[in-house]
Amino acid sequence: MLFSGTAFKLLRDNDILDLCFDSSDRPVNVFNREALSEFGKVLDVIEQQSDVAGLVLRSSKGVFIAGADITEFLGYFAAPDEVLATMLVDVNAMFNRFEELPFPTVAAINGEAQGGGFEICLACDFRVAAPTARMGLPEVKLGIMPGWGGSVRLPRLIGVDNAVEWMCSGASKRAEAALKDGAIDAVVHDGHVRQAAIGIVEQVRSGKLSTEERRAVKSSPLPLSELELTMAIESARGVVGAKAGPHYPAPMTIIDTVAAHATLGRDAALPLESAAFVRLAKTDVAESLVGIFLNDQALKRLARKQGSEALPVKRSAVLGAGIMGGGVAYQSASNGVPIIMKDIRDEALSAGLDEAGKLLKKQISRGKLKPEGMADVLNAIQPALSYGEFGSVDLVVEAVVENPGIKMAVLAEVEAQVGQDTIITTNTSTISVDLLSSALQRPQNFCGMHFFNPVHRMPLVEVIRAKSSSEKAIATTVAYAQAMRKTPIVVNDCPGFLVNRILFAYFGGFTRLVADGADFVAIDKALERFGWPMGPAYLLDVVGLDTGKHAAGVMAEGFPDRMGSDGKTIIDALYEAERLGQKNGKGFYRYETDSKGRAQKLPDPAVASVIGSVQSAPVDMPADDMVDRLMIPMCIEAARCLEDHIVDNAYEVDMGLVYGVGFPPFRGGALHHVDKMGLADFCARADQFADLGPLYHPTETMRDMAGSGGTYYTKSSAATGDSA
Repeated sequence: MLFSGTAFKLLRDNDILDLCFDSSDRPVNVFNREALSEFGKVLDVIEQQSDVAGLVLRSSKGVFIAGADITEFLGYFAAPDEVLATMLVDVNAMFNRFEELPFPTVAAINGEAQGGGFEICLACDFRVAAPTARMGLPEVKLGIMPGWGGSVRLPRLIGVDNAVEWMCSGASKRAEAALKDGAIDAVVHDGHVRQAAIGIVEQVRSGKLSTEERRAVKSSPLPLSELELTMAIESARGVVGAKAGPHYPAPMTIIDTVAAHATLGRDAALPLESAAFVRLAKTDVAESLVGIFLNDQALKRLARKQGSEALPVKRSAVLGAGIMGGGVAYQSASNGVPIIMKDIRDEALSAGLDEAGKLLKKQISRGKLKPEGMADVLNAIQPALSYGEFGSVDLVVEAVVENPGIKMAVLAEVEAQVGQDTIITTNTSTISVDLLSSALQRPQNFCGMHFFNPVHRMPLVEVIRAKSSSEKAIATTVAYAQAMRKTPIVVNDCPGFLVNRILFAYFGGFTRLVADGADFVAIDKALERFGWPMGPAYLLDVVGLDTGKHAAGVMAEGFPDRMGSDGKTIIDALYEAERLGQKNGKGFYRYETDSKGRAQKLPDPAVASVIGSVQSAPVDMPADDMVDRLMIPMCIEAARCLEDHIVDNAYEVDMGLVYGVGFPPFRGGALHHVDKMGLADFCARADQFADLGPLYHPTETMRDMAGSGGTYYTKSSAATGDSA
């Protein structure tokens, strides 16, 4: 062995060098500081070798290289610009040395090659991959961009259009797609990747392939005329700009950087990439998105711990074939857990299967599912009008109408039909799971499992702990949610649980704002400019005003001091006017179906009279005031949930809002938003609206934290998932 470290091992097999990335202290390979330092040392050894025909870069693990260790690199992000810039210069210098070795280099990609892990592959002359391998440059999802040569090498290999799509979407590409784009040279059987890489070395040796030609492409300016380059860049700006919006600077920065270095050679281009990377790394957006990434990792670690004692769920069942029940059936079956879908009506079962079929056809049209896979999923959904085979299921999801009496009757009924150890869950958004548990003989086997609509898109599942719930029930439900590729958050019982409790504080601010004369269209626009995917009026139309009225009533009963109302609200008025939102085509807005079956939002003058029935004289309000009158109640309620131990960590609160209701990710979550604002400034701003009532009154804990300079996230929490 020529070199053996904690990250890299270098062997020589006759005249072939075998460079193996093998992190001995980690389950996956990542470029942390130690690995980068070792890479420089192993390069020294490689450069001393003579009579070498080629080098194969491979991995000893299932993941080829996951990328850079973001927890370590946060230190660079927080350091002065020149420190971060120096790191980028040093890494690029090593990658350039690797690229300039006097013999061909081939990456043998056996698994995930992401970010910096794919950038080192781009520095190789050739790349071969297993069919199961995936690769990409996902940095844009963290608010940054490739910083180790990715934005320079990839456009020169696969063209501006393809490279911009790779980098600005951050998507992970399957090996076949990467081959089609030209990012890799071959897809070979899983067990033959290294041998195929050696075969490429042999082809270079025989003159069939040219290393010099490959290197010339990557080191030269893009071979485009000024007109061709302008057309490619402007087209990319138009497409990407429309998707990225004003709050995410990274995608447009990537395009601008590619445009700036397109006419330059590699060595002149890399400093432009580095400068752009430094600028992005210093933005609040990058800090927030990195925080979201790390919070997601913390949630996954917590869920693995919470689900560690789960009972196996080999077969499940869902009661109710409505929108939620059908969505649960699709999600379970499409992720390998067969499910019985029970309803009392044949037409409901047919509708549930039809909906699953539509979702599967969309998967096929997008290339994410092969046609034969559709039959497999549909066959895994067993429609039923009776409890005939419920004795064989391991977990049941009750998803009938949101009515406590009906739910309790159904839960008691199904308990009599299942095994002694079967876990029974309820998909409820508002009803107390403690109340529902009273209907059961084995309440220890019961908990809540709240999915968000639409089930196939929304990543969050709230697992609600009743006082009687056993750890086995919680663990099994958490593990089942994970098997369905959902992100579970375990919450304690309270009105609205975690997400809806906080959301209806936001809606409470909205209904008061409308009552005080603000225009709901202006409110929607202000909150959308703040970063929400849709404003509160539009969101209520999507949720349904009947659902909104029911949930608002639950919140008012549970928290009358701050969520009750002295009179009729706009939600009440719209419900009484039978304007239920998208479900019946009229709410705050009017809805028509387009050619693709999607509801199109349109203005409706008829709503003015309904608004007028609950509103004082219309007034113009500053957009900032409208935003704060909704966001302050939301943030205070988020803090209350933490203080009330509905969950134990700030990151659970924030990720619940991001994954459950679309809180703007670039703002990091409600509690992260408060930290960025500063608790003292937040409380001072809230006090400006104190006369509006308790919804705007910060808690005593918040005021104490403001006085002491406290924060919801500790300085180390970005790297550890810890929170105050």
